[in-house]
Parts: sequence; C-alpha cells; structure tokens
Amino acid sequence: MRLEKCWFCSSTIYPGHGIQFVRNDAKIFRFCRSKCHKNFKMKRNPRKLKWTKAYRRLHGKDMTQDSTFELERKRNRPERYDRNVTESTLKAIKKIDKIRVAREARHHAMRMKGKKAIEQQAAAKELEQSIHLVKAPAALQEDPSLTLPKMKIKVSQSQMEDRMEE
Repeated sequence: MRLEKCWFCSSTIYPGHGIQFVRNDAKIFRFCRSKCHKNFKMKRNPRKLKWTKAYRRLHGKDMTQDSTFELERKRNRPERYDRNVTESTLKAIKKIDKIRVAREARHHAMRMKGKKAIEQQAAAKELEQSIHLVKAPAALQEDPSLTLPKMKIKVSQSQMEDRMEE
C-alpha cells in the first residue's frame, strides 16, 4: 500500500483518496482534500496558514530537528535480511523509541514552561476575588492568616496619572 503526502498540508493520503493535479510542465501535486486543493488554487502559502504542517514546523510548534526522524525515511530498494542484523535493529528501534519519547516530553515541557506561572497567577487572583466564598467574613476577621499575603506591585508614575484621570 503506497501512502502519499499532501503537497499543501503534508498529511497522509491513503489509496483511493484525495485529488491529483498535474500542471502543464508535468509536475504532480497531490492533495488530501478539497480544502487543500482550493487553497492551492487561490495561491495561498502553506507556511502562513496555521493548520498546515509547514506553519507548525516554521514556528517551532512541532519537533523537526530530531535525528530519530531520519530513520523513518523511505527506502525503495529491497534488503537482504540477516538474523543478527535484524535482532540488533529491533533492539535499536526500542532504544530509539525511548529516546524519541524523552525528547518529545522535553519539547512539550519547554513549550509549557511559562504556562504554569500564568495559571498560578490566575488562580491566586480568582481566590483573592472570591475568598469570601471559601471562608466566612467573621472567620477572616478573627484569623488574618486565612487571607492571601499582600503582594507588592510596582506602578510607574505615568500609570498612576492615567488612573487618576479616569
């Protein structure tokens, strides 16, 4: 079974699916669906459309510079099999898969690094606004340790003037 890649979005095209366009210079373009074909006819750049693989690669959303992906390259020549080579290859595949999973986890951690701090700030702000729902006002007056600690925020003089004018 021969699987093709969409020229526009780089998704897999299975046999019997998609559209094939042959230009006058005999260059073949394969598209996975009419959405890709229409965007190609409108002369849109796949690197500028957020849903394409080219955009994701260009903007660092996908892992692209990983040497383990080179092992998946298509090889069109028949291979002679040797039992020892096959055994060592299967061991190597397991090791490579483990490495790839670790690299992917590192990649996701790097992408989500700043998100945790933002979520904590949002949670603190929400708690500060609705602390009265968690504890009764009388309990807050008796034990001030139940309230959130006061945070110091630096405000420039121009921001203070802007707020005064409003």
